[in-house]
Amino acid sequence: MDRVSPLLRRDTSKAPAERTVTLVGKPGCHLCDEARAVILRVTGELGSAFEERDITQDEELYRKYWEQIPVTLIDGKQHDFWRVDERRLRAALGA
Repeated sequence: MDRVSPLLRRDTSKAPAERTVTLVGKPGCHLCDEARAVILRVTGELGSAFEERDITQDEELYRKYWEQIPVTLIDGKQHDFWRVDERRLRAALGA
């Protein structure tokens, strides 16, 4: 029986270089700038892909995340919001 919470499980079926980290934010957001710096450092070291989405350019993302930005997604699934913990991100990417 698996006793680990689904929220704490990490997908180990993919190598970090096969993962994509998406930052959902908006221009002028200082928390987004801080999150971007952490994500770029981690994805650069691990070889993971990085992409950024602007909620001001996407109505669906705006409705879904406007109170939570910056939001970090890994392979399209929400990982974090507001702040990015570097150790937690590395662990989620399988490093």
